[in-house]
Amino acid sequence: MKRNILITFVFIAAIMFSCGENGEVTVVDQPLTDSTNNHYVGNRPPLQSSPLIKLPIGTIKPQGWLKKKLELQADGFHGHLQEISSFLEKENNAWLDPEGQGENGWEEVPYWLKGYSNCAYVLGDEEMIEEAKTWLNATINSQQEDGWFGPGHDRSGAATRLKGRADLWPNMIMLFNLQNYYEYSGDERVIELMKNYFKYLQTYPDDLFLRGFWPRMRAGDMLYSVYWLYNRTGEKWLLDFAEKTHENTADWDRKVASWHNVNIGQAFGEPAIWWMQSRDPYDLQAAERNWKKVRRLFGQVPGGMFGSDENCRLGRDGPRQAIETCGMVEEMLSDEILTRITGDLKWADRCENVAFNSLPAAFTADMKALRYLTAPNMPQSDTANKSPGIQNGGNMFHMNPHDHRCCQHNTGHGWPYYAQNLWYATPDNGLAAILYSASNITAKVGNGLEVSINENTRYPFNEKVEFTVSTPEQVQFPLYLRVPGWCENPQLTINGDKINVEASPRSYIRIDRTFADGDKISLTLPMELGVKTWKYNKNSVSVNYGPLTYSLKIDEKKVRQGGTDKWPAWEIFPQSDWNYGLVWNEGNPGRDFEVVEKEWPASNMPFTSENVPIEIRAKAKKIPEWELNSKGLVEEIQESPTYTTQPVETVTLVPMGAQRIRISAFPTVSTGEDAHKWETQ
Repeated sequence: MKRNILITFVFIAAIMFSCGENGEVTVVDQPLTDSTNNHYVGNRPPLQSSPLIKLPIGTIKPQGWLKKKLELQADGFHGHLQEISSFLEKENNAWLDPEGQGENGWEEVPYWLKGYSNCAYVLGDEEMIEEAKTWLNATINSQQEDGWFGPGHDRSGAATRLKGRADLWPNMIMLFNLQNYYEYSGDERVIELMKNYFKYLQTYPDDLFLRGFWPRMRAGDMLYSVYWLYNRTGEKWLLDFAEKTHENTADWDRKVASWHNVNIGQAFGEPAIWWMQSRDPYDLQAAERNWKKVRRLFGQVPGGMFGSDENCRLGRDGPRQAIETCGMVEEMLSDEILTRITGDLKWADRCENVAFNSLPAAFTADMKALRYLTAPNMPQSDTANKSPGIQNGGNMFHMNPHDHRCCQHNTGHGWPYYAQNLWYATPDNGLAAILYSASNITAKVGNGLEVSINENTRYPFNEKVEFTVSTPEQVQFPLYLRVPGWCENPQLTINGDKINVEASPRSYIRIDRTFADGDKISLTLPMELGVKTWKYNKNSVSVNYGPLTYSLKIDEKKVRQGGTDKWPAWEIFPQSDWNYGLVWNEGNPGRDFEVVEKEWPASNMPFTSENVPIEIRAKAKKIPEWELNSKGLVEEIQESPTYTTQPVETVTLVPMGAQRIRISAFPTVSTGEDAHKWETQ
């Protein structure tokens, strides 16, 4: 049996810094959980209290570069995937048939709908919303008398071995779609469908429940859905079903249960979801143990992810090892869920790391093509087969909207979910700004008054975040502001008055005051340049500025290779030298770097190498022996410092999310006695 010890440790430290006309300003470890939010749905007892509560879809309206990302996605291949993907053809589609019959379907439809519908809701795009409802209504209407819904080809009923594609995994994805639809629309049919479906699954004996690789590995998604339903109905049998689900899920509480990268990104946090019911610290800590083990073995690279070009493989842990785009968005979603159920801001830091430094580079800047795999070091992105250096054969680096089946459909939920997690409600009827981005939020606070807060920022490219409150009358509520893990000395002003606040990294600044219309709060998060040494990966280094990691700026040449005129596919080749090592002084690394601020791009597209608003000038030397192999795959980095007598040059570094071909983990260079000669491979 899995552990089920009912022990809870809660520690909240608070330091008061200001009272009076600016209210009470304190620094806390997490939002106070000794009360219940009167306006939004958090965890019901006996579940662990929710320190952060997800707001209904539509409450948060993104602006700035994030809104532009969503608009590009809607106009790009994912917003038009019905024109491209055979899996989304409506004729003979099992998700549209009332009996669940048809050849098209399985995971591709709910994967795509997860991103498509949420992008539609966040943007308020009525045409897209109506298209999404076509699929959602068909899904709801497909529920059978016994409770099953969706594809059911050759399904023979409860407590038997299901045949064909009638497994539980695609329905787990569709449950997220239905939950999001309910949050947007309030359609009570969703609640009834979920109750009937879970009652049906409750009849399965354990030896037949969650059979099959994918459902067993990923049932943490369904566990989360069970709690979502319980929090809205309060029906106690759902807690029994939650326990049944956890007990039959892969043992993520004891180990990394799978080394497939999407399974890791999606499921490593399952024990922490179960912790909401078990209240056992062992379960909460298991998610962190999983995350750290994966990063210790395969994540000694910049960008927030890990080397797993399908699966993690021993000896394949350098910065040329890539990650699926699916893995990135699933990691972000797991981080978002863990942020709100634990209140621990390390998960917000980790989400941002992936969102800013890895995800943007997996797509063309116009979001009209994607690739299956992206690595921290990949100075060429072509169609050549790179196996066995990369596990899978085929064109894994090809920017192609017509290919990369799972990623092609699944990756659309990355930015819409990110936009939904910028802000949260808190148990004390307040609000928390967690993932900083230009946005507007309209939500109920305090005694139930609806207020709006406009967030003006160009974060992560700027260190200032400004909030303006709009309220029809004065209202008291707490406002929590996240201090990122990289920020040592945040600065706060309220209506122009400087507040002396000493907030450590990964803490919350809590402002409890009576807010009036027009109140302005300014938070400055000073960004500093830093160099991280990956001592377990050949002593390579990466360069950071605030939450952004920087790559060598490489001139890119896009070459059309396949696709259609409307939806072309691309190879990307380097048009400038890329094989550089960095010159730097370990005792004073900032000496060899210069931060250069540029104009904000009129296009609102800062994640392109030509538009980045912050560059870094660095000293570097070429390493002539460092080359691409015969398959166009970059050779692995070797031990630093690397010996080279090449002249010192000034190179430009740009955010790694802005470079589709890139070097992000650098050797250092030297001519000293401790330097290592590069061995030609």
